[in-house]
Amino acid sequence: MIDSFLKYLRFQKRYSPQTILSYHTDLQQFTDYLNQEFDKTPTEEANHSLVRSWIVKLVESGLDPVSINRKIACLRSYYKFLLKQERVTKDPMVKIKILKTKKKLPHFVHEKEMELSLDQYEAGEETEFDKQRNRLVIELLYGTGMRLSELIGLKDSSVNLHDQTLKVLGKRNKERVIPFTSGLVHIIEKYKKVRNREVERKEDHLLVLKNGEPLYPVMVNRLIKKYLKEANVEKKSPHVLRHTYATHLLNKGAEINAVKDLLGHSSLAATQVYTHNSMEKLKKVFDQAHPKA
Repeated sequence: MIDSFLKYLRFQKRYSPQTILSYHTDLQQFTDYLNQEFDKTPTEEANHSLVRSWIVKLVESGLDPVSINRKIACLRSYYKFLLKQERVTKDPMVKIKILKTKKKLPHFVHEKEMELSLDQYEAGEETEFDKQRNRLVIELLYGTGMRLSELIGLKDSSVNLHDQTLKVLGKRNKERVIPFTSGLVHIIEKYKKVRNREVERKEDHLLVLKNGEPLYPVMVNRLIKKYLKEANVEKKSPHVLRHTYATHLLNKGAEINAVKDLLGHSSLAATQVYTHNSMEKLKKVFDQAHPKA
């Protein structure tokens, strides 16, 4: 039934490949646990006590509560699917609660450091093609706030240079249009000129490797880690540039609902985490200006 569930997520729920892979891993781990500890009990026969015992074991192993909560979410979706398919009569997840987690503020690069980093971008020993592509990767992540998967999935047809917008395919195959600055137009044109001259693409992807294949997550993560090495930020990943984009927009007075739409969030709660920096700024203004402060 696990294979049927994963197909359901892919073709009906339209979950991203990354989410499906994560759910597959979680269900495999749960299956292995049942095989080892409960004499190969099928997942369809697992009750509340068995599920709870697995979660307790994960907690005792020191696994991060965020990761455990994802596994709980996975099992909730799985058993809801089994109920619909009439493969189980009771949902063992009914009384299972998610773990409490510490609220982590998103890491971001401060405006002055971001501007300085972009102005002083050094390509090192890179070829002209790599230099233009890598610069575009950085500018797109910071200039649009798109996710890593959205960046990799960009096609030439996704970009409208005249309107200065690009169309991305977000979570659950939801499309959205993101505007970008006029400065990005020149960077995109310069990259495409070099790419079209030097690379024979195998697909219509905008960002490719020298052999014409599309970029892959590890490569982009490595590039951003190298780029953010000199920036004063603890965590270095493509998502940090997404956090930076959202934080800078709010600091400049952008309306939070507009930022929500630009990021492709399904709820406002996911966007509100970025107001932390704006609140810090407001507190400083208050301390400096209020007579009683």
